[in-house]
Order: sequence, then structure tokens, then C-alpha cells
Amino acid sequence: MDTTVYVPAGRPAPASGRPHAVRARNLTKTYGKGEAIVRALDGVDVDFEEGRFTAIMGPSGSGKSTLMHLLAGLDSATGGQAFLGETEITGLGDKALTRLRRDRIGFVFQQFNLLPMFTAEQNITLPVELAGASTDRAWLDTLVETLGLSGRLTHRPGELSGGQQQRVAIARALIAQPDVVFADEPTGNLDSRSGAEVLSFLRRSVRELGRTIIMVTHDPSAAAYADRVVLIADGRIAGDISDPTPESAMAGLDALRTLEPAVTTGAISTVSGTGA
Repeated sequence: MDTTVYVPAGRPAPASGRPHAVRARNLTKTYGKGEAIVRALDGVDVDFEEGRFTAIMGPSGSGKSTLMHLLAGLDSATGGQAFLGETEITGLGDKALTRLRRDRIGFVFQQFNLLPMFTAEQNITLPVELAGASTDRAWLDTLVETLGLSGRLTHRPGELSGGQQQRVAIARALIAQPDVVFADEPTGNLDSRSGAEVLSFLRRSVRELGRTIIMVTHDPSAAAYADRVVLIADGRIAGDISDPTPESAMAGLDALRTLEPAVTTGAISTVSGTGA
């Protein structure tokens, strides 16, 4: 098992040969001007492969959520490029971004964001109906079985546990078979048992259904469900962990905390965040 925390410059992590689902090149996001400028992202280069479960980890304020928002087209970059497959999303207009998010990206957030007046099935199929398409019943049945939602489809959100509501949200994110699903702290509002169930289902959706998931988390135990962890500190990619365990993910976070001043001053000039 490779539990490398930092991949030094000049020694990139080995590539698996999988196509890239998402890429960033010199991606930058700044706020303010002059002496008050804040660099939320500072020239990020990173690749995320298809058919893999990748976690993004970093200390509070490290830029992990900002990175996800830019890669998902939820926010605009100050500079650099972000790609979904071969489509450059930086610079797309509002209408084109709306279509891209609707047709090619799924989202799972800390808040379940289910419509309380709709049943579980209606919440799941809502994105397809909004797109004016027909629900693939075979795919819906596969999701329901994989996510353990049989017998819950006629229930409304208020009749479901937190873990069940998040599983409905995951099914909703997957129903249109998007190129990639972005999950932002998906277990943040769940107890440990429900959180473990949700993370197991996310991993199964990758391994059994062939999905691609990119998850932002601060929790080393959650990150251990992923195939790979990308570490970020002070708006820069700072390391990479393959086949993470809770211990290696925690060690990575601890290392980031000790290296934050060096990252800020540029002492760590180049570290690889690609491949695993």
C-alpha cells in the first residue's frame, strides 16, 4: 500500500492510464486588491481520473472548497483553466455553464436540499424531469438497489432518517449519469454510523457503477473511503496519498500544519497533485 504523503518535484506519481475526468491548470482565485488581496487558490495544477473516488483535504481556509467550486463551475476563476473532460469550463457563459452543470455534473452537499413536499422517488428523478428527459427506469432501479432505498421511495424527506435523506440526495446526483459528482462534506450533518453508510455507498457507486466522485472533507476517516487524497494548503496543492487510511490521512493533515509557513513563503515550490 502506497501511503506517500508528499510527492517531491521531479518525481510525479505514476499514472494509471485512465482518462482525466477533471483537470486544473494554473487555477487561481483571488479576493480584494493591493495589500488586502487574498489568494484563495494560487496556481493550482491537478488532475482527477475517471472512475475513481478522490478526496480533497486541507486545513480550514486552505482553499479546498474554493477549488471544488471552480472545478464544478459554481464560481469563476481569476486566472488559469479548469476542464471537464475536454471541455474548458473557465470562460463559459452563464447559459452554457447551467447546461453543463445540469447535464454533466452531479452535486451532493452537507445539506440534503430535498424538496419536502416530494417523495423520495420524485426528489431523485427531479433533475431528469427539469431537463425535459425521460427517467431511465433500469438505472433508477440500479441506484435504488445499490443505495438501499427499496421500500423508501414513497416516503417524504420528513419520514426518512438523515442517512436515508443523504442517500436520496446521492441517487439524485447520479440519476442523470453525470460525468462527475462533486460532494462537499457530505457526512457533515450525519452521526458516525449514518456517515459511514453514506461513504460506503459513495465508494460502491464508484466501484460497482463506474462513477467518478470528487469529495471535499476535513475528516481523515471519511477520506479513507477514497482511492486517493489530494492535500491542499494555502491555496496550493501540497501532496498526494494513494490508498489512504485514516492514519495516513491524519498524518498528511499534520504534515500540512507544520509546513504551512513554508508553503506560504514558497519554500515548497512544486509538488505533484496528479495521478496516483
